[in-house]
Amino acid sequence: MEKHTIFSMSFARVYPYYIAKAEKKGRTKAEVDAVIQWLFGYSQEELESHIERSTDFETFITECPRLNPSRKNIKGVI
Repeated sequence: MEKHTIFSMSFARVYPYYIAKAEKKGRTKAEVDAVIQWLFGYSQEELESHIERSTDFETFITECPRLNPSRKNIKGVI
């Protein structure tokens, strides 16, 4: 099975779009970082390191310290 193209994309390339979308909705970069840290278990320093190194999504996900088990409770916004 062919990998989805998102896995080869740099997390650093997409990260600013996460920030921009959050800010349009009245949220902050700090809140985006907190959600990413909650979901993947990264510290702020680890997150910043991945951004600086332009880690691809596949590596960002597979090397995360721990996926939060509560991630399965996330539902779409109604």
